[in-house]
Formats: sequence, structure tokens, C-alpha cells
Amino acid sequence: MKVTVENKKGLNKDLKILIDKETMNSYMDKKYEEIKETVNLKGFRPGKVPKEILKRQFGKAVFGEVLDKVLKDSSTKALEQNKIKPAGQPKMDLKTYGEDKELEYVLSVTELPKVDIKPLENIKFDQYIVKIDDDETDKRIKEIAKNQPNFKDSKPDANAKEGDLVILDYKSTVDGKEFKGSEGKNTQLTLGKDLFLKGFDKQLIGVKKNDERVVEATLPENFPEKELVNKKAKFTCKILNIKQPEEVKIDDNFAKNLGAKDLKDLKSLISRQINDEYKNSLDQLSKNQILKEIEKIKVEEVPENLVVEEVKILSQGIPEEEAKENKKSFEEKARTRIKTGLILNEFGEKNQIKVSEMEIQNEVQKQLRMMPGQEKMVMDFYQKNPSAVASLRGTVYEEKILNLIKEKGKANKKEISKSEAEKILKEAHKHNHNHDHDHEKKPKVKTTKEKKTSTKTTKSKPATKKTKKVSKK
Repeated sequence: MKVTVENKKGLNKDLKILIDKETMNSYMDKKYEEIKETVNLKGFRPGKVPKEILKRQFGKAVFGEVLDKVLKDSSTKALEQNKIKPAGQPKMDLKTYGEDKELEYVLSVTELPKVDIKPLENIKFDQYIVKIDDDETDKRIKEIAKNQPNFKDSKPDANAKEGDLVILDYKSTVDGKEFKGSEGKNTQLTLGKDLFLKGFDKQLIGVKKNDERVVEATLPENFPEKELVNKKAKFTCKILNIKQPEEVKIDDNFAKNLGAKDLKDLKSLISRQINDEYKNSLDQLSKNQILKEIEKIKVEEVPENLVVEEVKILSQGIPEEEAKENKKSFEEKARTRIKTGLILNEFGEKNQIKVSEMEIQNEVQKQLRMMPGQEKMVMDFYQKNPSAVASLRGTVYEEKILNLIKEKGKANKKEISKSEAEKILKEAHKHNHNHDHDHEKKPKVKTTKEKKTSTKTTKSKPATKKTKKVSKK
């Protein structure tokens, strides 16, 4: 194989590739030997069909397959030998080809630019550490205690009031008739929460233990017996007991009930939990800062073919007239995004960052947890859409790159209070909300696994015939 690099124009190069007739014939002979073992022709034993007969019968199909293979292998090898990383899909122009002929073609390729990633080693960004005051921790623990009240028996003659726990049996009817699910035993209602049926609780205010009271309520839209929806039902309630709430004592026993070792351990866990609530959002701000710093790094030339493709993505769904008016703005955004993606890619490759299948599965599981009840739909989506899995891989890949840049960079550590964290996040949210949506789109970062060299032929080829507990983290 002879390769000549010619017509160098910036990132654009033409590779003239020549494969002599003898090499092409050896590929053809090898293919004929392969099919000879499997083909069945009348009058010939398997493996004994003469080559000339095979050529007459399968010549065009065999040549098509050989040509495909040689073009793929030789173009990949030519790019590797000349250390060219293609930006997008190279194009082929076949000059000479055919059976018992040499193969000559021109591979037109736009090369990825050389990128300097040294500036990333000294990149500066703010890293926020939220200091949680003891008061904040105590306040959160009190809220938890308030939502987990203890109840004690009321006095025998006490009237039920809002906040009390009423335990009752009931029988209900609609138009004097019982229905499926019309009885309830030992039903517990905290008066005032209205968790049973709308307006049911307030009709029990004032009842005493052993009282009987008839309560009327409308059956809801989601009632199982559809013919009874929105009908008024009568509930004959027998009051078994009334309990009044008592203040929960916040002590070691309370902490143990929540999964902690003791109260001190609970405070530590709650403090960490509050911190974690802000950590992810603040970490994202740091990563956004890093991306902004990356945008300042100079790249001599951005491949024009990638800019064209990126502009198409940015202008998707926009009326043609509006897209023309904003073409210059879209091109600037496209160049910025591509440049950032190129720098991140180069950093990822130099540091041998890879994404494992386990990491992809973990990301899918994370999404499943975020969409309870829709797990099957999410799994089906990823199983039927390989492009969605590739996109997910790209997201994980970028996240790993940014995390490593953070480790290597120079963090300006800032210890802030919870209120300061809320203020910073509020300002960031306001800024993003007022920003153009296109700025929120991340640069496209592909994993090494995704970046495969493919080619487009500009001249026609012969047809090819195929033979609720707080837990420690």
C-alpha cells in the first residue's frame, strides 16, 4: 500500500492511496478459497469447484465484498500511519478499481486540530464547603420529631380534637346499600390531616371513646367501584379509642429509632445530609466555572464541517427565517461548544479515561430510582435506543473528565453558611433562567469507544452481495 498526503489546506488533507494489482488479486484469491469450502454447485463436490467457475458465478459479489474490506482496512491504516484523527466522516473518491486491476482512491479528510491541555493543570475554580451550624441541625431534628409524634391514651371522657389520633370501626352504605370495601376495622385517623376522605375528619371532632357517630362523605374520583364515584356515602363509626399527641423526647432512643447509634451520631448524620442537599448543586457550579475557563483556552482552528453540523443541531425547531438571522450567533456558539468538546476529549484520551458497562448500568439505575413506577418504560427506552445509551455514555465520560480536572486544578476553597449557599444557588438559577437556552447545552464529548472511523464514497461502487430512616452513607 502506497499513501501520499497531498493538497494540505489547514485541517483538510487528501490522502492518495494506491494498492497494487497483485495485492488486490491476493485478497480475491483468499476470498475464493473461503467460499469454495461452503458453496454447493451441481456436478462438483464441496471444496472442489474450480476458481474459474466461481469467478463466473460469483465474481461481482466477491469483488464487492473484497473492495469493501480493502477500503475499510486501508483507509483506517492510512490514517493511523499518518497520525490523523478525522473530524467527522472522511470521503472517498474511487479513481481506479475493478477485477484484476490496481485500486486507487483519494481519501479526503478533515483533521482534528492539535489541542494543548496543559492549561487545564492550573485551572482555577471556586469550591464551596457548606458549614452547617448546630442550630440548623437541631432545627431539622425537631422537624423530624414533629412529623413522628407519639400518642398516649386520652382520659376516658375526653373529647377528640384536631391533632388527636382516633381509632374506629366503621360500616358504610350508599343509598342504604352496602358495597365492596364498605367496612373498616381499627382504622386510625389523625384528625385535621384529612387523609381518609375530604371533610371526614372534622365530623369526628368532639367524639368520645365508645361513641357512635354517623359521618357523611363523597366517594372520590379514584374510588375502585366506578359506579359509586362522586356518590355520597354514610359511615356509621364506632369510636374504639382516642389518643392525644405527646411531645417526642429527642434523646438516644429517638436517635436509635431513626437508625443512628445515639443522638450525637444522629446529629452528625443530619449535618451531613443537609450538606449533601447543597453539595451536588454547588459542585455543578464549580464544573460550570471550569467549562467557562476551558472556553478561554485557544484552539488554532475549529473543523468547519463540525461547525456546520453543530449549527444544524442548534437551529433545530427554529423557523428558517429566524435561523438565517441568527446564523452568525449560532456559528459562534457552535465553535465554542466544539472547541470545549475537543479539549475535554483530548484530556480524556491523554488520561486514559474510560467508561465501563457497570458505570452505564449504575447511571440507568439512578434514573430508575428517580422515576418510580416507570422503571419498565425507562428500561425499554434504553434497550430500544442504542443512541440514548451512547449519549448516556458521553454524559458519564464528561463527568469523569470534569472530576479529574477538578482534582488536578487549583480550587479556591470557600467555607459558606447554609444561607449563603442558598443565596449563591438562587443567583445562579436566576442567571441561568435569564440566559439563552442554547448556552445550557453542553459540549458534545464522545468516548473513545464511540469515535470510529467511517467513510463515505463519492463515486459509485459495485453492488455487494452478502453471503424514612436516616442511614449512613
